[in-house]
Amino acid sequence: MNIVIIDYGAGNTKSVQFACNRLGFDPILTNSAEFIKAADKVIFPGVGHASNAMKILQESGLDVLITTLKQPVLGICLGMQLLCHSTEEGTTNGLGVFDVDVKRFSDAVKVPQMGWNTISNLKTNLFTGLKNDAYMYLVHSYYAELCEDTIAQTNYGVTYSSALKKDNFYGVQFHPEKSSWEGETVLSNFLNF
Repeated sequence: MNIVIIDYGAGNTKSVQFACNRLGFDPILTNSAEFIKAADKVIFPGVGHASNAMKILQESGLDVLITTLKQPVLGICLGMQLLCHSTEEGTTNGLGVFDVDVKRFSDAVKVPQMGWNTISNLKTNLFTGLKNDAYMYLVHSYYAELCEDTIAQTNYGVTYSSALKKDNFYGVQFHPEKSSWEGETVLSNFLNF
């Protein structure tokens, strides 16, 4: 299977690549439109600041390319947030795949949320083999609101979307590559669709 991890300078690509390797897959790290379009599965990771990441995507034309992909696409952390309509981080317009806005956590909770938290109300075969309230590892200061595309949710001062799905696009706020066997189950489910 031809798996591509989009490499646009926004962190965590190597840890995602190693997690895929542990599952028996050998993904390619690339920002080549040709390779991305030809892939069977595309992983869109991200760590960092939304406005900087979006600027890189726009300069390379990846912002337009990603929204036209027809194969399964998995956004991880910032990757998921960039697939949303907009984010308060840097007042940034996203790619608009998911019609939901990304908000900053209030100061009533410790920001960023860093560590393990549960995901619940699991929907779709992305979560096959997992029990409700599985623990995942999260590091983020911004969250996608609940919406019709929500397929998992988490509570941290507010209940938010910890996973989204629309058509061939999936997004997870947590880091499956850092979330023990539960996270690798999610990644394996995606790679084996």
